[in-house]
Amino acid sequence: MVIVGFSASTGTQTALHKLNTWSFNSTLVLHRSSHKTGNGINVGLVVGSSVGGCIIILVGGLALVRFRFWKKKEQVGDNDGVDPMELNDSIDEEFERATGPRKFSYSELAHATGNFDEGEKLGEGGFGEVYRGFIKDLNSYVAVKKISKRSKQGLKEYAAEVRIISRIRHRNLVNLIGWCHEKKLLVYEFMPNGSLDSLLFEEQSLLAWKLRFKIARGLAPGGLLYLHQEWEQCVLHRDIKSSNVMLDSNFNAKLGDFGLARLVDHGKQLQTTTVAGTRGYMAFEYVIIGKPSKESDVYSFGMVALEIACGRKVIDHRFEGSQIIMVDWVWELYGEGKVLEAADPKLCGAFDEKEMECLLIVGLWCAYPDYTCRPSIQQAILVLNSEAPLPILPSDMPVPKFPPAMSDSGSCSGEGKTEFHGTASF
Repeated sequence: MVIVGFSASTGTQTALHKLNTWSFNSTLVLHRSSHKTGNGINVGLVVGSSVGGCIIILVGGLALVRFRFWKKKEQVGDNDGVDPMELNDSIDEEFERATGPRKFSYSELAHATGNFDEGEKLGEGGFGEVYRGFIKDLNSYVAVKKISKRSKQGLKEYAAEVRIISRIRHRNLVNLIGWCHEKKLLVYEFMPNGSLDSLLFEEQSLLAWKLRFKIARGLAPGGLLYLHQEWEQCVLHRDIKSSNVMLDSNFNAKLGDFGLARLVDHGKQLQTTTVAGTRGYMAFEYVIIGKPSKESDVYSFGMVALEIACGRKVIDHRFEGSQIIMVDWVWELYGEGKVLEAADPKLCGAFDEKEMECLLIVGLWCAYPDYTCRPSIQQAILVLNSEAPLPILPSDMPVPKFPPAMSDSGSCSGEGKTEFHGTASF
């Protein structure tokens, strides 16, 4: 009798190992004088075949284990630690522990959205679609995010929303109202004025300067300050952009879409090296090193601030055969002493010049290539609220450094020094 088996370790993870098919043969040449049993069976042939089969099965089994373990690691890496099976088991429990969000049935949400009618679609992305719906017992409209079954990114975003936004509440964050786990649906408060980018970049719309400055000043203290400093853990959003800034009926800014967000203890650094975000909004050091931080979120906010002031996208393709990187263009104007020329021409000069200059310079400051020279979001808020003076930035846009050095005074050393004038302390 021959017993064949194999074993392997997957650490704290679990994996199912299956042997779908197997066969064996032997290439051993047996000596003609091999012993035979009384009934004529060649003992050497049996032993040789068995040994050969054992070797083949053992090697094949180990190869299978290695392949399965490699796939397991690849899956965990691709999903940034999200195991779909583990998610299915724990997601309801996580939501139930949260205060506020409630469980909806699929039929209830299907009825609310007209069976997810195309006419109710608010938008779509790689994760799936968002529909407007009306919940009778709440007597209000909602936005229902429907995760695509084909989207791995959608599953990751769904898991992040479960673990983060269901636990936090702030007037400048889009609130999660509920969920339907069986169909991977998330229900949010409805934002009547849509997303910031739709009002900034659509030709037929014009967002007045007073509202623009209100949005910028609301997003910084309400959204980012709370996420970075005031909650029990630091929340790194990782995808701050104008399309993720939603506007309620009074044009109050609310930061949404926490699908890429991650939690990290205050004073510590997130260990992931997975780069995730949107081109043009991601900080230099984040793209190169792969380490998200509060500073990389501040960079993204700076790009949104520049978009609000300029009415341009971070990467502008409107010019034939070329593209304009907005931060480069604005910094060049700043160095020439003509920063106000970056103001959105659609405003036709209808803006407060001091406020415009303030928002443009704060945007550049937040988007500083050297991340140690960027302000904290609290410092940026002080300047936006006229509680601290404008920083004096270098006339030429500095070159990113990895890692940069800091002087004892708090100003950046090397090329491109940032100075502060006034008595306000940060």
